[in-house]
Amino acid sequence: MPIHPTALVDTGARIAETAEIGPYCVIGPEVEIGARTRLMANLYVEGPTWIGEDNLFYPYSTVGVASQDLKYKGERAETRIGHRNRIREFVTVHRGTQGGGLLTSIGDDNLLMAYVHVAHDVKIGSHCILGNAVTLAGHVTIEDWADVSAFSGVHQFCRIGAHSFVGGYSVLTQDILPYSLNVSPRETKVFGANRIGLERRGYPPGTIDQIHKLFRILTKTGLNTSQALERIREEIPSTPEVEQVIAFIQSSPRGFVK
Repeated sequence: MPIHPTALVDTGARIAETAEIGPYCVIGPEVEIGARTRLMANLYVEGPTWIGEDNLFYPYSTVGVASQDLKYKGERAETRIGHRNRIREFVTVHRGTQGGGLLTSIGDDNLLMAYVHVAHDVKIGSHCILGNAVTLAGHVTIEDWADVSAFSGVHQFCRIGAHSFVGGYSVLTQDILPYSLNVSPRETKVFGANRIGLERRGYPPGTIDQIHKLFRILTKTGLNTSQALERIREEIPSTPEVEQVIAFIQSSPRGFVK
């Protein structure tokens, strides 16, 4: 079988004769890889993991590694990946846990684009497309032919129904109905000063209060930007922080989030 001389393959792994293991891959014990599946380079696979036939794994992915769930105590759990999947760069697939049936599974004919995260006990059906950097929390279920667009996050235990579409940058905290077209609101809002962050960086309480008041004038008074800046000048003493915000607003070609 074509195994590159720089690859490390445990003697307990079972690799089909027509599978291909590329440079610098690390394959642990109890890993089974089916016919014509290709690991291009720099992949790390831990067992127990079963990978079917005709899959293509692009470089730098990890498959079958331990869950990030703090409840995971090392119990024996599996990862199963079907046939004809395309797994792009830097995808992470974590094995199951006791609380989720001890299995993370991916079906057939799926495309997982770069940086997708498949957490513990996720169940992905077949013919699904997960866009770049889609993040699936633990116990998520994605049914057949679902399409989740780039940079979307899915909360634990949510289900995404068959043939549904989720637009990019969505945050899903409830189930998505089969056959539905979805996108979560994309409006960003200011809720005041970043108090905790500023406190951690040593800003005094008086300065933080001034910044918070500045944001309240900008976002809560109903004034337009020019009127708000005029009131800020009248009511808030000039400090480097206040002047920095004002200068930022005045130099913003695209406007700023209120």
